[in-house]
Amino acid sequence: MNVKFLNPFVDAATEVIQAEIGYVTRRGELRLEKEPYITNDVTVIISLIGQVVGNVIYSMSESTALFLASRIMGETFTAINGLAQSGVAELGNVITGRASVKLANAGFGSVISPPTLLRGKGATISTLDYARLIVPLVGDWGQLETHLALREANGARVVEESFAAPSWNPARERP
Repeated sequence: MNVKFLNPFVDAATEVIQAEIGYVTRRGELRLEKEPYITNDVTVIISLIGQVVGNVIYSMSESTALFLASRIMGETFTAINGLAQSGVAELGNVITGRASVKLANAGFGSVISPPTLLRGKGATISTLDYARLIVPLVGDWGQLETHLALREANGARVVEESFAAPSWNPARERP
């Protein structure tokens, strides 16, 4: 993974968590993993496609997810219900969206997918041949592990053009 992709995510996460829950966040020790990821209690997955391709995985304990959802949604959650899931998924979405803007400003434009939320500890997620740079984000609120399985796209121009609206020319359809 290109380390140029690290700082936009760390900066975005720090900014969003500070703005949304009012707590300071610090980065823990980075590590690189190539083995499949075994999920924690709550996992949010968001894909990027464009000049940067791959997946971002946000992993946290249930207690951290409940705390974050409670702060974001402005009510106390004691279970990961639909509204709490929405809050946690949206946190991942906002962090990734802000990071993608920072990446675009550095010349790496990408589009992000809607978030997918997975509940339950112990599921295996493979990022195939993408190594994951794991960035623990820690604060008094808990720990959010950010797994970055990203790389610069080969033929990024072709990928970007796939998002363009198709042009139909009826003249080409005539015999």
